[in-house]
Amino acid sequence: MHRYLLHNDEIREASETNLAAGQVGLLAGWGVFSTLRVYDGVMFAWERHWNRMQHDAALMRVPFPADPNWLLGNLNRLIEANQALNSTLRVVAVRNQGGLYTGPGQTRDFDLIAFTVDCVVWPATMKLGLVPHGRHAASEFAGTKYTSWSENLTRYERAHEQGLDEVILLNERDEVAECTSANVFCVHGHSVSTPPLSSGCLPGVTRAVLLEEVQVPGLEIRERVLFTADLESADEVFISSTTRELLPVESIQGLRIRNGHAICDQLHAAFRSRVDLYVRARRRSPVSVSN
Repeated sequence: MHRYLLHNDEIREASETNLAAGQVGLLAGWGVFSTLRVYDGVMFAWERHWNRMQHDAALMRVPFPADPNWLLGNLNRLIEANQALNSTLRVVAVRNQGGLYTGPGQTRDFDLIAFTVDCVVWPATMKLGLVPHGRHAASEFAGTKYTSWSENLTRYERAHEQGLDEVILLNERDEVAECTSANVFCVHGHSVSTPPLSSGCLPGVTRAVLLEEVQVPGLEIRERVLFTADLESADEVFISSTTRELLPVESIQGLRIRNGHAICDQLHAAFRSRVDLYVRARRRSPVSVSN
């Protein structure tokens, strides 16, 4: 974590004590968050992150800032304070009141916390495991990015202990859903498929950009229900996330897959072109969001 963090309206030293145990969201995981990539001082796809956080906050009954431009301005102040021009930024809204164990003196409905860190240097290719029943697609909260993240962290940590980089989570129908913090894609010829949201996967921002904005002649990118057999028959498998962008998969524990990456490379190049266009446009004219 870099030197400064954002706490509501204030830029503070990250080493300061800013929070209290009586904030119910801290101990109960009652909050929502998003992770953004900062490129040359610009938060990529800010509008998509804002819209998802606003949606998830309403679903989880987490109070959330009413003005997106208030949050945008404060996050830009944080980036400037840390000189984090190329970094990863995490923003969290924590609910302070409700439930049985709210502490005394909680005058705010929520606290807004954000910090920046250096970008992770990822391996060139991913080694994945498989976790049955890792997602419950029928849950009303499936696909929601809330701060009760311990299941994902436990699976991610266990994967690394096993010499893996990530795991693919299957839902209760044995469909492919997602990884703990990435979406999954597979390539069959000129068709690129990713599980639909009905699988229980998170509506990742990079996933959405690939589906809705990236165009490569001759390639079709679509949603499709996937099973492990589809991963084995695929020409390529890759994952996507805000922090990883696109990374090819070299192996999946228990499956025999091809480890090509030609289509992934094409899509990654096209994705980076979208990033560059977005960053150039926002540096000329700072982005805002209308309610």
